[in-house]
Amino acid sequence: MARLNVHSERPYNAEPPLDRLRAHYRTAADHFYVRSHGDLPEIDASTWRLSVDGAVAMPFNLSLADLRARFPEATVTATMQCAGNRRADMRTVAPVSGDPWDAGAIGTADWTGVRLGDVLRAAGVTPGADLHVAFESHDVVDGRPYGVSIPLAKALADETLLAFAMNGAPLLPEHGFPARVVVPGFAGVRSPKWLRRITVQDNPSDNPMQADDYKLFPPDVTAETADPAKGHTIETMPLNAAICEPPRGARITAGETTVRGYAIAGDRAVVRVDVSGDGGRSWRQATLDHEADAPFAWTFWEIVLDLPPGEHELTVRAWDSAGQTQPAQPDDTWNFKGYLSASWHRVRVEVA
Repeated sequence: MARLNVHSERPYNAEPPLDRLRAHYRTAADHFYVRSHGDLPEIDASTWRLSVDGAVAMPFNLSLADLRARFPEATVTATMQCAGNRRADMRTVAPVSGDPWDAGAIGTADWTGVRLGDVLRAAGVTPGADLHVAFESHDVVDGRPYGVSIPLAKALADETLLAFAMNGAPLLPEHGFPARVVVPGFAGVRSPKWLRRITVQDNPSDNPMQADDYKLFPPDVTAETADPAKGHTIETMPLNAAICEPPRGARITAGETTVRGYAIAGDRAVVRVDVSGDGGRSWRQATLDHEADAPFAWTFWEIVLDLPPGEHELTVRAWDSAGQTQPAQPDDTWNFKGYLSASWHRVRVEVA
């Protein structure tokens, strides 16, 4: 964890340098960002139990061995991203709350476990019902266990997992050992770590993490005037792209420069990435690299720009399969919590 850029020690929140993030399509566990809301719990896998209850016909408890033995194993390649990723860009407009994440609060892994839908069907859930699946974890935030929920339809989707491994190895403690939820396409907050309880219920979780936090507000709303009931609950993540190489403030030699980064479109596909060497006055299209069988994973992109001497603002924007692109400025989507920062990513470099 020491190799990450640390934003806070307690709770522990850290992200990798962007060049390291771009080095491999799958992010190594020790290079993966860590988002914690409370202290990391210490859990003995041999005594860990997961309860499944609520609006199900057959509530039950599962050990880790039960989970592995009773349900078929599944692996999904998916990108996990914090709703506060790139919050630092919004801080250039006006102050926002939360950790000043750069573009590294994101990572992609092969998540292995069992399908949450298989577990819920074994418990006798009613598919198609207007229900919610609430999760409770072992970590404690402001005196209460961490808790969030997702709609039943997403819980039953094939891509949603109860994961116990990451890139072929058991989860590290900071990534949710011994088991966590993985909800591809949704903000990372909906993929709780250190899971201990699943409850099927009529309404979304009343836990403050679900009911009060991770809400998107208009720019005229402040922390003092915000009404959580009127905020938009963040689930699916927006289209986004970032430059990982070269870094901000780099001094590079005039001529051909390779620019690399990532793009991600939540539950849609990235179909084009535009890159500019002059702050968005002119654009060229980057080469894309995406695994066809990983619809919930990011797209890597790369381009070679011929940069003359002087200061340059490298800029990137992505386009998705719905023909949508990103806002030009962080001002366009600024909110006091700094969530869903997805404007054109800009990196200034000096060319000599």
